[in-house]
Amino acid sequence: MPTVAAEPGPFTFDPSTTALLVIDMQRDFLLPGGFGESLGNDVAQLRRTIEPLAALLSAWRAAGLRVIHTREGHLPDLSDCPPAKLRRGPMIGKKGHFGKILIRGEYGHDIVDELAPLDGETIIDKPGKGAFYATDLSDELKHTTSLIVTGVTTEVCVHTTVREANDRGFECLVLADCVGSYFPEFHSAGLRMIAAQGGIFGWVAESPAVISALEGVRK
Repeated sequence: MPTVAAEPGPFTFDPSTTALLVIDMQRDFLLPGGFGESLGNDVAQLRRTIEPLAALLSAWRAAGLRVIHTREGHLPDLSDCPPAKLRRGPMIGKKGHFGKILIRGEYGHDIVDELAPLDGETIIDKPGKGAFYATDLSDELKHTTSLIVTGVTTEVCVHTTVREANDRGFECLVLADCVGSYFPEFHSAGLRMIAAQGGIFGWVAESPAVISALEGVRK
């Protein structure tokens, strides 16, 4: 089985029961002029993940392995948006540069072109931060034991998903160069939290180590 050099120690996975999880690589979060930038954030902090993640996706797909994408967003009538979330985010549903903010079907809600899902790849639309809340992700992962986790943001949607995945019994490898935060200090601290105390939530590695480990995996 492939083994990846990681912290706090080597991560070994069975390709047949492992999925690559790509969290919320959406235009509104990553593109200049989008929702993220409108809040005063530096989208370059997230965009640095696109190139390594595209390379990883290419290698993962070439090996014939499973990819799952997520998108955070809501129904047009906001019926699935908790009132507390809307109070803290009154811009949700309002007109933004790329359409209504965090609304499914809008241009800004979809995934950036460089990482666009291929036909047959699973897309999970989620109303919350975690990918398990109010979704069918658990059913999609019925025969999965390990997750390679990528996406944004490190300390919010990535962390929430990894923490719950850990509680559900999944072994998670988070790729430091393929996850990002608008706040570099949050990114760094978030990764340390995952691998601390012998891997309390999972493992942390860089994507080239995974790509190298895939060299012996054939489609």
